[in-house]
Amino acid sequence: MRVYIKEEVLLRKNEAINKIRDGSIIVHPTDTIYGIGCNALDLKAVNKIRKIKNRETMPFSVIAPSKQWIYDNCVITEEAEKWINKLPGRYTLILNLKNKKAVSKSVNNEWDTLGVRIPKHWFAAFVEKAGVPFVTTSANIAGEDFMTSIDDIDPRIKSKVDFIFYVGIKKGRPSKIINLTKEKLEIIKR
Repeated sequence: MRVYIKEEVLLRKNEAINKIRDGSIIVHPTDTIYGIGCNALDLKAVNKIRKIKNRETMPFSVIAPSKQWIYDNCVITEEAEKWINKLPGRYTLILNLKNKKAVSKSVNNEWDTLGVRIPKHWFAAFVEKAGVPFVTTSANIAGEDFMTSIDDIDPRIKSKVDFIFYVGIKKGRPSKIINLTKEKLEIIKR
């Protein structure tokens, strides 16, 4: 496991993207907290995150490479479009999935919905450059405290990731979940 600061990530962007596309597991910053992630199309990598987090069934969210990717792969209602226009931001939008091949079946455990984000953070441009969605879930073991600093990363996670993109202490909270799959909008604060 290696720790990279922002400048190193940007300097070695293509190398890092290739490693992630090939199955590397990373801890990454967002506009809220640190997440653990991988190429959302790589079934083996997604299953590795499931084991690391001890999270067998609950679906994961993804950082979408672009708003267009969301339009191409999710069902967009009038209400959903209003929320997509608020991206990038501190929201995870739960949308009905129209393209089941948009992510590995292990990302959402074959549910008909998908959580999508575009954080207001330089890391979103990194995902856009990669051109594939990235799994994003809090960098913690299920049910335990989330990571806000390199000092509080769980050793069980640290020992199983390939690299960490570290930008210092994060003082945020997990993103708000906006469920747009039901008749009535549901906002879940965490």
